[in-house]
Amino acid sequence: MNQTVYNVLLGVALFVSILFIVMIYVTGKGDAMSSGGGGIRTSFKGKASIEDQIAKVTYIMGAVFMTLLIALDFIGNRIFTR
Repeated sequence: MNQTVYNVLLGVALFVSILFIVMIYVTGKGDAMSSGGGGIRTSFKGKASIEDQIAKVTYIMGAVFMTLLIALDFIGNRIFTR
């Protein structure tokens, strides 16, 4: 059971890392990744720009990726140290 969970989490982590790579190529500039964590800017109509939406998605994906890797480390240590 633990090996299956480990493999599924590893596949999801691989998928998220590929999404990161795709986002870098799609944005092209790379400045969507370096917004500095400030508040979300809005246009004069009150809608967030595409850069703000990309930054928000990047933060969420980063948190998911770090959580997945911590879970993989925990589960991997329990499986492979026996």
